Amino acid sequence: MAKTIMTVDDSASVRQMVSFTLKQNGYDVVEAVDGKDALAKLAGTRVDMVITDLNMPNLDGIGLIKGVRANPTYRFTPIVMLTTESQESRKQEGKAAGATGWIVKPFKPEQLVAVVKKVLG
Repeated sequence: MAKTIMTVDDSASVRQMVSFTLKQNGYDVVEAVDGKDALAKLAGTRVDMVITDLNMPNLDGIGLIKGVRANPTYRFTPIVMLTTESQESRKQEGKAAGATGWIVKPFKPEQLVAVVKKVLG
Protein backbone atom coordinates (compact mmCIF):
# COMPACT_ATOMS: atom_id res chain seq x y z
CA MET A 1 0.00 0.00 0.00
CA ALA A 2 1.27 3.46 -0.91
CA LYS A 3 2.52 5.74 1.85
CA THR A 4 0.63 9.00 2.27
CA ILE A 5 2.56 12.25 2.54
CA MET A 6 1.10 15.64 3.43
CA THR A 7 2.64 18.67 1.74
CA VAL A 8 1.99 22.02 3.41
CA ASP A 9 2.88 25.25 1.61
CA ASP A 10 1.09 28.54 0.96
CA SER A 11 2.55 28.55 -2.57
CA ALA A 12 0.36 26.58 -5.00
CA SER A 13 3.27 26.10 -7.41
CA VAL A 14 5.47 24.57 -4.70
CA ARG A 15 2.62 22.28 -3.58
CA GLN A 16 2.07 21.19 -7.18
CA MET A 17 5.76 20.46 -7.74
CA VAL A 18 6.10 18.49 -4.49
CA SER A 19 2.84 16.65 -5.19
CA PHE A 20 3.81 15.80 -8.76
CA THR A 21 7.26 14.56 -7.70
CA LEU A 22 5.88 12.36 -4.92
CA LYS A 23 3.02 10.94 -7.01
CA GLN A 24 5.48 10.04 -9.79
CA ASN A 25 7.35 8.01 -7.19
CA GLY A 26 4.30 6.09 -6.00
CA TYR A 27 3.22 8.12 -2.98
CA ASP A 28 -0.29 9.36 -2.18
CA VAL A 29 -0.38 13.08 -1.41
CA VAL A 30 -2.61 15.29 0.74
CA GLU A 31 -2.16 19.04 0.20
CA ALA A 32 -2.70 21.81 2.75
CA VAL A 33 -2.35 25.58 2.26
CA ASP A 34 -1.02 26.42 5.75
CA GLY A 35 -0.49 24.99 9.22
CA LYS A 36 -4.11 25.52 10.28
CA ASP A 37 -5.41 23.73 7.17
CA ALA A 38 -2.89 20.92 7.74
CA LEU A 39 -3.95 20.32 11.35
CA ALA A 40 -7.62 20.26 10.30
CA LYS A 41 -6.88 17.70 7.56
CA LEU A 42 -4.73 15.57 9.88
CA ALA A 43 -7.72 15.17 12.18
CA GLY A 44 -9.43 12.98 9.59
CA THR A 45 -6.57 11.60 7.52
CA ARG A 46 -3.76 9.18 8.33
CA VAL A 47 -0.43 10.32 6.91
CA ASP A 48 3.00 8.69 7.07
CA MET A 49 5.01 11.90 6.69
CA VAL A 50 4.60 15.68 6.60
CA ILE A 51 6.61 18.05 4.38
CA THR A 52 6.03 21.66 5.41
CA ASP A 53 7.13 25.17 4.56
CA LEU A 54 8.32 27.39 7.41
CA ASN A 55 6.86 30.81 6.55
CA MET A 56 3.08 30.60 6.07
CA PRO A 57 0.05 32.69 7.07
CA ASN A 58 -2.33 31.61 9.91
CA LEU A 59 0.04 29.00 11.38
CA ASP A 60 3.70 28.70 10.37
CA GLY A 61 5.79 25.55 10.04
CA ILE A 62 7.09 25.66 13.62
CA GLY A 63 3.56 26.04 14.97
CA LEU A 64 2.41 23.20 12.75
CA ILE A 65 5.18 20.89 13.97
CA LYS A 66 4.29 21.64 17.59
CA GLY A 67 0.63 20.96 16.81
CA VAL A 68 1.44 17.68 15.08
CA ARG A 69 3.75 16.56 17.90
CA ALA A 70 1.05 17.35 20.47
CA ASN A 71 -1.19 14.70 18.84
CA PRO A 72 -0.26 11.22 20.18
CA THR A 73 -1.10 9.66 16.78
CA TYR A 74 1.61 11.74 15.10
CA ARG A 75 4.21 11.95 17.87
CA PHE A 76 6.75 9.94 15.81
CA THR A 77 5.60 10.86 12.28
CA PRO A 78 8.54 12.23 10.24
CA ILE A 79 8.27 15.96 9.50
CA VAL A 80 10.61 17.57 6.97
CA MET A 81 10.88 21.33 6.57
CA LEU A 82 11.00 22.50 2.95
CA THR A 83 11.89 26.18 3.07
CA THR A 84 14.03 29.02 1.74
CA GLU A 85 15.38 29.50 5.29
CA SER A 86 18.85 28.06 5.72
CA GLN A 87 20.12 29.81 8.87
CA GLU A 88 21.38 27.47 11.56
CA SER A 89 19.22 29.23 14.19
CA ARG A 90 16.04 28.44 12.21
CA LYS A 91 17.13 24.83 11.75
CA GLN A 92 17.71 24.52 15.51
CA GLU A 93 14.26 26.02 16.14
CA GLY A 94 12.76 23.45 13.76
CA LYS A 95 14.62 20.58 15.40
CA ALA A 96 13.60 21.78 18.87
CA ALA A 97 9.95 21.80 17.75
CA GLY A 98 10.33 18.25 16.44
CA ALA A 99 11.37 18.47 12.77
CA THR A 100 13.02 15.32 11.41
CA GLY A 101 14.87 16.99 8.54
CA TRP A 102 15.36 20.13 6.47
CA ILE A 103 15.43 20.75 2.71
CA VAL A 104 16.30 24.21 1.38
CA LYS A 105 14.38 25.63 -1.61
CA PRO A 106 14.88 25.61 -4.49
CA PHE A 107 15.21 21.84 -4.39
CA LYS A 108 15.79 19.16 -7.00
CA PRO A 109 13.00 16.57 -7.32
CA GLU A 110 15.48 13.70 -6.87
CA GLN A 111 16.77 15.34 -3.66
CA LEU A 112 13.23 15.42 -2.28
CA VAL A 113 12.60 11.77 -3.21
CA ALA A 114 15.93 10.71 -1.68
CA VAL A 115 15.05 12.40 1.63
CA VAL A 116 11.53 10.87 1.63
CA LYS A 117 12.92 7.37 0.99
CA LYS A 118 15.55 7.80 3.68
CA VAL A 119 13.04 9.07 6.24
CA LEU A 120 10.29 6.57 5.47
CA GLY A 121 12.75 3.67 5.19
